Amino acid sequence: MTAAPPTRAVVNRFVAGETTADALRVATELVRAGRRVSLDHLGEDVTEAGEAALTVEAYTEVLAALADAGLAGRVEVSVKLSALGQTLDEDLAAEHAMTICAAAETAGTTVTLDAENHTTTDSALRVLARLRTRWPSVGAVLQAYLRRTEDDCRALAGPGSRVRLCKGAYAEPGSVAFTDAAQVRASFARCTDVLLGGAGYPMFATHDPALIALVTDRIRATGRGRDDVEFQMLHGVRPDEQRRLVDAGHTVRIYVPYGTQWYGYLMRRLAERPANAAFFLRALIGRR
Repeated sequence: MTAAPPTRAVVNRFVAGETTADALRVATELVRAGRRVSLDHLGEDVTEAGEAALTVEAYTEVLAALADAGLAGRVEVSVKLSALGQTLDEDLAAEHAMTICAAAETAGTTVTLDAENHTTTDSALRVLARLRTRWPSVGAVLQAYLRRTEDDCRALAGPGSRVRLCKGAYAEPGSVAFTDAAQVRASFARCTDVLLGGAGYPMFATHDPALIALVTDRIRATGRGRDDVEFQMLHGVRPDEQRRLVDAGHTVRIYVPYGTQWYGYLMRRLAERPANAAFFLRALIGRR
């Protein structure tokens, strides 16, 4: 299955590869094309302490490589706390995250904590608060489809706070999340206003043309400089739109996953929500 041409076509488009060298190769290409990058070493829901330690090693390795290649000024890393042992012990995950943040500081870059399903949100925000006492630039990720997110945006919109806002990709119950697409877009719009009205550094992760247009209009209306906000997109998705935004003077960061756990990553993204399957198929058929 993993060697079949259709599967490899998907992998080659959406995943940088399996090694640190693959991650650096793709990051270099994107930086040369005017993008910034966030590297994600694939893996999540770790159930053994040894696996979490290996994830830390992978991040420290890629961060050192970024520094050696002179890429750290434009490339950060994204980290899932569940890959660092969050389900085993929150303190263990926090300690691992501190090790990665220290390595990022040495390299000259920073870290963003990825969002996962709603059951991990409170834990992730607790860890974020601990990390920011030493590394204030550590980024948060908030998901607009969660009913709580507008309040979380207000809490995290302070000076210097980096917040990535996305729609959200996990299958969540209606008790905690908006399930209608129009409601999710409306929540994204409200959260956009909160973040742009705050004193932090908003990062808008979306491929939705309507939301990109909305964010662009709101940036202009609030008088935000283009260096004070950025768009983010997944590697391999809407590259023409990535170029258009860069050409228009916007900061654009590309989320680039890599590592040996790519199969699970793609399958989970497809399984979490039926809409994701159509999303990946559309992206594979048309490169715009």
